[in-house]
Amino acid sequence: MATEIDGEPLRKLGLKYPLIVAPMAGGPSTPALVIAASAAGALGSIGAAYSSPAAIVEFANKVGQRTDKPFAINLFIPHATPTVDPAAVGRAIAATAGYRAELDLPTPQFSAPFEEDFDAQFEAVLRIRPAVFSFVFGLLSADHTKAARKAGILLIGTATAPEEAQALEDSGVDAITLQGLEAGGHRGIFEPDAADPEIVLRDLLAQCTGKVRVPLIAAGGIMTAADIRAALAAGAQAVQMGTAFLATSEAGTSAPYRSELDAPKRKTRTTRVFSGRLARGIENRFMEEMTPKMDAVMPFPAQNKFTRDLRGASAAKGSAAFLSLWAGAGEGELWQGSTSELIGSLFAG
Repeated sequence: MATEIDGEPLRKLGLKYPLIVAPMAGGPSTPALVIAASAAGALGSIGAAYSSPAAIVEFANKVGQRTDKPFAINLFIPHATPTVDPAAVGRAIAATAGYRAELDLPTPQFSAPFEEDFDAQFEAVLRIRPAVFSFVFGLLSADHTKAARKAGILLIGTATAPEEAQALEDSGVDAITLQGLEAGGHRGIFEPDAADPEIVLRDLLAQCTGKVRVPLIAAGGIMTAADIRAALAAGAQAVQMGTAFLATSEAGTSAPYRSELDAPKRKTRTTRVFSGRLARGIENRFMEEMTPKMDAVMPFPAQNKFTRDLRGASAAKGSAAFLSLWAGAGEGELWQGSTSELIGSLFAG
């Protein structure tokens, strides 16, 4: 398989393979995974959306101490803080009271802020100066874009529809990750409450190739060497893979999460019940039981903060019942060896 990235400015990264290992915030992305991915010739990504500025710097320092290869840092583009009235909080608490009792958790004392301060996170990124800053959920402001340019950082945005891709190109990004409906984790849809365009990767590539001038990175359901070849043949200059790396030895994926990934058939769908934003994951008890109670699900990022204790306690008890089991729609057994061996197998021959 041809391994050289076809398209500036991605070629400037000097990668051996046209592969980005996806940023997987909240556990799976570890320094070891990023180091292994970048050292093997791909682009490792730090999923830093939930991290404080100090934690981002600490993570990046650990990576930088072990490899001089390029890596990316990924953040969520912020939106206006949602209005969450006491009645909405009350409905959410009532709907999850039984789960918290089951997990020996107290009633949460819930209030804003619901997420990290983006400007402070971005300042940390500028201090680190990674090769790439990638982002989801919208456009980077002109001021942030200018600051990244001054620091020599390449910018990769995320689109789920041709209109989003065009807006990203117009904003001045260097490349665009086209996230097909099959992709695991949060959908990169710009507006938090918008309906999913539900465009599969093949169609999204077809709709953007030849119309969007910056390099395109294919993401969504890519699991094998054949999947990579198909995406590159369809017009992508590189691919981004996340689910395929969740069971590697370097991933920070919890034991109950790994167990669900190892099931013979992974049944995934998109849901808002964990974070308030659409995200694809393996169906489990919390997803099934909360879906009929959407009036008790708060908007993003409030819901994400609200369910954090449930997810943490579930993992601690070895149960997948209340975990956000983010995974794509791709099928097949997951590689359980090293990241470098997986990357080598994907580009062998």
